[in-house]
Amino acid sequence: MRWERNFTKWVGSRTSVVLHTVFFLVTFSLIIFGFDTETVLLILTTVVSLEAIYLSIFIQMSVNQNTESLEIVEEDLEDIVEEVGEISEDIDEIQHDVEEISEDVEEIQHDVDEIEKDGVLEDTEAKKDNLKLENIENVLRKLLEEVENLKKR
Repeated sequence: MRWERNFTKWVGSRTSVVLHTVFFLVTFSLIIFGFDTETVLLILTTVVSLEAIYLSIFIQMSVNQNTESLEIVEEDLEDIVEEVGEISEDIDEIQHDVEEISEDVEEIQHDVDEIEKDGVLEDTEAKKDNLKLENIENVLRKLLEEVENLKKR
């Protein structure tokens, strides 16, 4: 298929225009050199018709090949669009999961804050209880000392 493409490229080039112009000039100059006009025109018409037929065949072959290439590209593009859609869905799911995790983290942080608060309260209450016990112990010591002092008297 490569040579057909090269041929159609060559036909559309400047070299082709120059070569065809020279060919037509040589063909028409044959009439001046004494060749029969009808024979020259018959040969020229036949050559030009055959060239046009082959050229149209080569052009159609190139068009068909380009169409096949475009169909392949179109299929690839459809696959890419489908994959992008799937990736988009995955991103949406991940975003939803991240939002849920964020909510869970907020709830856990709230629970931790409450536990710390409760722990501080419990620590404060325990400290208060310890202070009360120490006060009671101090009062008992003082009472014991007074009892000892009273016994000594």
